Amino acid sequence: MADITAILTATQSADAGARQAAEEQLKNAQESNLAGFLTGLASELANEQKPPEVRRLAGLILKNALDARDETRKADLQQKWLAVDAGTRAAIKQQVWNTLGSNTPEIRHTGAQAVAKIAGAEIPAKQWPDLVTGLQSNVANTGAPAGLRQATLEALGYICEEIDSDHLSEGEVNAMLTAIFSGMRKEEPDVEVRLAATVALSNAMYFAEQNFERQHERDHIMQVTCECTVCPDVRVRQAAYEVLVGVAENYYDKLAPYITAIFNLTTKATKEDEEAVALQAIEFWSAVCEEEVAIQEELEEGGSNPPVYHKFVEQALGQLVPMLLETLTKQDEDQVEDGDDAWNVAMAGGTCLGLVATCVRDPVVDAVMPFITANISNQTEWRAREAATFAFGSILEGPDGDKLAPVASQALPFLLAATKDANSHVRDTTAWTIGRVFEFVGAASPPVVTPANLNEILTALVAALQDKPFVAGKACWALQRLAVSCCGEDDSHPMRAALAPYFQGTVQALLVASERGDAEFGLRMEAYESLNEIIRASTAEAAAVVQHLIPVVMQKLGATLDAIAQPGASAEQKEKLGETQGLLCGTLQTIVQDVFVRRGGAKRARRAVRRPDHGDAPPRSRRSREHRARGGDAVRGRPGVRLRRVLREVRGRAVPVHRRRVEEPRGVRGVQRHRRRRRRYLPRVRR
Repeated sequence: MADITAILTATQSADAGARQAAEEQLKNAQESNLAGFLTGLASELANEQKPPEVRRLAGLILKNALDARDETRKADLQQKWLAVDAGTRAAIKQQVWNTLGSNTPEIRHTGAQAVAKIAGAEIPAKQWPDLVTGLQSNVANTGAPAGLRQATLEALGYICEEIDSDHLSEGEVNAMLTAIFSGMRKEEPDVEVRLAATVALSNAMYFAEQNFERQHERDHIMQVTCECTVCPDVRVRQAAYEVLVGVAENYYDKLAPYITAIFNLTTKATKEDEEAVALQAIEFWSAVCEEEVAIQEELEEGGSNPPVYHKFVEQALGQLVPMLLETLTKQDEDQVEDGDDAWNVAMAGGTCLGLVATCVRDPVVDAVMPFITANISNQTEWRAREAATFAFGSILEGPDGDKLAPVASQALPFLLAATKDANSHVRDTTAWTIGRVFEFVGAASPPVVTPANLNEILTALVAALQDKPFVAGKACWALQRLAVSCCGEDDSHPMRAALAPYFQGTVQALLVASERGDAEFGLRMEAYESLNEIIRASTAEAAAVVQHLIPVVMQKLGATLDAIAQPGASAEQKEKLGETQGLLCGTLQTIVQDVFVRRGGAKRARRAVRRPDHGDAPPRSRRSREHRARGGDAVRGRPGVRLRRVLREVRGRAVPVHRRRVEEPRGVRGVQRHRRRRRRYLPRVRR
């Protein structure tokens, strides 16, 4: 390969032609002579005389030559690496290893990544046998530069993400953990070394199973970790709490001797520490809740070997709930309206409170109701009203619905009035809470929703469809929950007949909401999904109105197809139009299915499998229900042929966001970076 420095520099050129030519040279070199290609990259990475940005790029390309998102592709790349001559591989590894001691922090970081990727290929194949020993020696050498020790620990953490525990012998695991604990000690003078070691332990938690079986080693792990939770550096404290989360997830049965100390640490961190640390302290209790809920389910199923159940949450309820309720008043007033990926103390506390309710069930009601009663009518502070409303919505899943029904019935008129609160955060949370009432208490006895209060409910929610987009989206969801949870499975259900006079007006209001000028995809999706459920909950008397929706939806589909065909349509515009097409197709399928069932005289039946609702998954990970249009030609006017043609065309173009696959973290060790799996469909102020 020609001058690799010049080629790598050209890949960053503003000249598209030069950039493409350089990328093509690299691709050809990799395909024609992999050994020479990797040797050149390793030499460039290790050369202290070359520009840092070029060296870093060389390391990243080398790393990526052994890695891919697709596991099959990654395995193929690793096999190609292993097919390279052993001497060549040894030379490359030595050069990459040397970069751990570079004077440039960015190069040390890139070198640690490259070492881990090579280890991910070689360790499972029983290659590089002296790697762990070398890493331990680097860390144990207190006279070595701090940068070398820090990069070595960073490489250790990355390696733990690349391999499985059975790829290392017990001796190698012990050596690895010894190196990590050496860097975590409170006596360690360099905070960067201590941080790298703590992060590495978080990644290595899965490897410590045998160590947690031995009490003296377990005590040492917990002692060193708890000492890091009070480190002066906020990053170390955050990483230490991430380790405790991993302990709760992987070694719950071993937590009892340490739970009191951990409770005191997490309480102090939640109340007094910085947000990044407080979030992980709350996350610890969320993890404990999830473990105990899973254990309860396992115990209910029975078995010859029941799991250990400590009932930590139940025992700590009197102190844990007040701590979580306090976090609810720490809302972020400036939260962006569409911040699905945001996460703050108030949202974490509310999510944890919901998990506590799922775990302990009925007792949580008495623990939370005094806070709700004291704050929900506070007219001087919106944060208190919003927090109280959020607390009520959070505890609805778990406790017995019949026990909650009288409380919910009493609260519902107040909640409906609060949809007109002066503060948009309160209105947002209120609409969400109303939907939760329908979802978890709607079918309780005595019923919370009756023909007598249906007018009041629909009047408030339909009016909320004209509110700010994030509030309107929750109102759509509340209407959807009303139709799904309160109207039964059969046409004879009294709430279906009660809903019939409001059917046309509600449908019209949802269509208007979907066409709002400020409606982003989230609101449109909520509107159409709510419309679908309202249609399914309709009675035979509404069949004519449902049929009249067909040309409306077809017209909207046609408009999107025309818009996409416009020469000036940008890629972003086409993507948004494609998302809208997916929603329209779902509604069209619902209508056709509904009309077919009625005209065919078949008994109405709901689909047994429904898409996960908002209470179970974040909006961008939801999948819409799988529909199949049946009997399209039975629709008045015989539109079946045209309908199928349009659906084929749209399906070829559009992949709605809510149908796209959401990547899950790989293995236990990746969970901390991706942990938002338990997010509920929460009010905007929580996002």
